[in-house]
Amino acid sequence: MKIALLGYGKMGKVIEKIALERGHEIVLRKSSSATYNGLENADVAIDFSIPSAAVSNISECLNNGIPVVSGTTGWLEEYPKMVALCEEKNGAFIYGSNFSLGVNLFFELNDYLAKMMSKFNQYSVSMEEIHHTQKLDAPSGTAISLAKGVIENSNYTDWSLDKNSNKNNIYIDAQRIENVPGTHSVFFTSQVDTIEIKHTAHSRDGFALGSVIAAEWLVGKRGVFTMRDVLSLK
Repeated sequence: MKIALLGYGKMGKVIEKIALERGHEIVLRKSSSATYNGLENADVAIDFSIPSAAVSNISECLNNGIPVVSGTTGWLEEYPKMVALCEEKNGAFIYGSNFSLGVNLFFELNDYLAKMMSKFNQYSVSMEEIHHTQKLDAPSGTAISLAKGVIENSNYTDWSLDKNSNKNNIYIDAQRIENVPGTHSVFFTSQVDTIEIKHTAHSRDGFALGSVIAAEWLVGKRGVFTMRDVLSLK
């Protein structure tokens, strides 16, 4: 499989290593200043860039018939436009706030626990996410996905970075600490106890592997998908 890497920072380099180990070829390594020359040779593109570049990268792929997997976060206000473009072009697109296989299992656990806990109003929900200092968006896309999982299965209506915001908002404590690949915790707290679920990433390799697996799965398909489709979790 021939892969275009859109974004060639730390994550892009780890994705390259994993892809090569799995027998794939890299036909484009696009940094912020590079052109899209070589994209036409790709079977699929993987976008791990920056929020300001994601829409351009995804659009370029969809307009040229290249299936695209995006793990860039912080641009989701434009996501409906990319879904519409994918449908217009009869293309193939996967966005994931986190491609780690473990995190996607964690999403399922979070949904299930939130649904179960919704019957017990004495518990309030809060979250904590910790990432490296180079991460540009806060809270993380993964934390937002976790919050949405709780909101869909409870009486909460939104999330907030303000601890003193509306009681119907889930408080997310977003921390930035050197050399932390990603840690996410969800707390259900009452006056007498706390139930906590937690996912800790030990390196970027899990994110990279999941994105390559998603790219392998996407080739030859048409439509807008998620990692639930890739992992047959629906």
